[in-house]
Amino acid sequence: MTLFMEVAELLEMLAGTASRLKKRAAIEAALRVAARCPTSSTVTDAGLFALYVAGQPFAENDPRKLNAGGALLSRAILTVSGANDAALTAAYRRHGDLGAAAFELLSQHDPISAVQGPGGLTLGDVAEGFAAMAVARTTASRAALVEDLLRRATALEAKYLLKLMLGDMRIGVKQSLVEEAIAGAADVDVAAVRHAVMLEADLARVVERAFAGTLHEAKMTLFHPLGFMLASPVDTPEEAVARFTETPPKVEKKSKKKKKDAEEFVDLTPAESLVAADSAAEGLAEDVEAEIIAATPQSQNSGSGSSAVLAFLEDKYDGMRAQVHCGDSTQPGRVAIYSRNREDVTQSFPELEEAFSGVGEALILDGEILGWDYWEDDLGVGHGTASNAGGQALPFAVLGQRIGRKVVSNELRSRIPVVFMAFDLLFERDELLLPLPLSERRARLEAVVERWHGEAASPLLKVELKPQGGLFGLLGSAAESPTGADAEERLLLSPSQRVVDAEAIDRAYRDARARANEGVMLKAANSAYLPGRRGLAWVKLKRELATLDVAITGAEFGHGKRAGLLSDYTFAVRGEGGDLLNVGKAYSGVTDAEIATLTEWLKAHTLEDRGHFRTVEPHIVLEVAFNNIMRSTRHASGFALRFPRILRIRTDKPLEEIDTLERVEEIYKSQPDRPAEIEGKSKE
Repeated sequence: MTLFMEVAELLEMLAGTASRLKKRAAIEAALRVAARCPTSSTVTDAGLFALYVAGQPFAENDPRKLNAGGALLSRAILTVSGANDAALTAAYRRHGDLGAAAFELLSQHDPISAVQGPGGLTLGDVAEGFAAMAVARTTASRAALVEDLLRRATALEAKYLLKLMLGDMRIGVKQSLVEEAIAGAADVDVAAVRHAVMLEADLARVVERAFAGTLHEAKMTLFHPLGFMLASPVDTPEEAVARFTETPPKVEKKSKKKKKDAEEFVDLTPAESLVAADSAAEGLAEDVEAEIIAATPQSQNSGSGSSAVLAFLEDKYDGMRAQVHCGDSTQPGRVAIYSRNREDVTQSFPELEEAFSGVGEALILDGEILGWDYWEDDLGVGHGTASNAGGQALPFAVLGQRIGRKVVSNELRSRIPVVFMAFDLLFERDELLLPLPLSERRARLEAVVERWHGEAASPLLKVELKPQGGLFGLLGSAAESPTGADAEERLLLSPSQRVVDAEAIDRAYRDARARANEGVMLKAANSAYLPGRRGLAWVKLKRELATLDVAITGAEFGHGKRAGLLSDYTFAVRGEGGDLLNVGKAYSGVTDAEIATLTEWLKAHTLEDRGHFRTVEPHIVLEVAFNNIMRSTRHASGFALRFPRILRIRTDKPLEEIDTLERVEEIYKSQPDRPAEIEGKSKE
């Protein structure tokens, strides 16, 4: 049997190794050894080894959760180490990582156990402990299980047990690297490994298949999220046009090796190119995609013979990106909705679960969950609505009240209705559609929405079921059918159009903003769906609303490589009387050198030290950009910036010249998608 110490020692080595090739070789060698170990587990040691190195306590298709947050784990560390809160806080601030802090405290508590534990914790022991945590009914019983694992572990094992429980390894190892190591250890094609992982979402099971030579037997299963294809930002319509023209864009000359790789990539079939795209070496992927877009023959010709845009244009909605899985004949009625970070959010949107539970064909849909203002009359596409329902998307500030809810009341269902705006089809019946060009996926999506129009529906209010005709009888239209006369359409098709020039894109962008949407998306008509990739085939045009000059009023210590550095900055604008009123917080947009300089200054000018957070003298001025402004009770200003990012440090601007609350309110009122405007419209 394989000891968890072998995993911990490997992870510690990987954390201190920068070379990707050395990391892969080390994982590969360790997997070969683990594969030879006898085991009584239903999952081989090699499978668990790969799973834990990838930072996963359970397979991706496994719905179990450890339910062990930072607070519970911190208490367990204090109990086992005998340290106090102050010592744990100080250790955490030094390392910015709970596992590393625990290693320090446990090593001090028992130096011998730092290198030699009391028991020989095996991979099977860890798997059993995790399984027990997932079904533990109380916090106390779950904490006892964590404490038991920590007491049986060395300090080094405890470090990585905690990292694994938190899902935050920070060792510079992605799953793609583990997949390459699996292929090397089992002497199989990495493309076959990746394909099997994508289909079954079980890394441990794929290890077994790789060593058994059965990767080809992997089959697609629903109810595990696929990676989401992402879009790259562009600043102007002209830049968007340059991405999608018949005239090949200029590509910088690469090395001979890279050029050869790109040429081999272009010659692959659509299915092979899907897998190859995921296995492209880091740093080469975007260059390869640029050459693919330039070299791939276009299936349609506009007749201009020069630079007609070959892309679909859609509104970019201000909603929650999600996948809907439904229609599995082996699990009738089951529906799962996954967020972009792969969390199951089905319980937050019960009306969507009700609507899709009656869909009778296996589907995976990609789209956005939107708060939706149903209009009483159907005003059609001309008003920016979906082609099959009258209404308008509500701002994210409104939808946000639904996110994370475990219980959704009828009041909330009726006040903030939701729909699923579909814009891609990833799986239909028994066929994975990712390698197909977008033009074909779109046509099939339109057919799906047409087939299920009027059926993927549910009422605004959940009907209370009443007994009828004995103990098992139920009365209520919802019990009989969720698609009665009072049901609302929940599956909408995102309107799409072909675009031909920058002027058309600019006009579409302005129309989208007038409809209270964020901007527009452009997607290459011949693009395959590349899970988890942000490439050149999809782009988004979402211009910044405005910028503000603000003053830093507080700062927090960062995590990981930013441990010990004040890198998260709270900032404020000026109120009517000159008071500083906080309006947001940002951490992106400054360089490591700037963070180091700011940290020294902010430490020297701290007004109040609250441990992890400090209030500071308001002298540093920042210029920040943001997507929009929302009303908020979180900040004294009454507003909050959404997705703020630092553009630059304004050393040229004194505190007296930062922007005012009046300017914030002016920008807020200029937004076509501000909640007050939408809510007012819906009440009229």
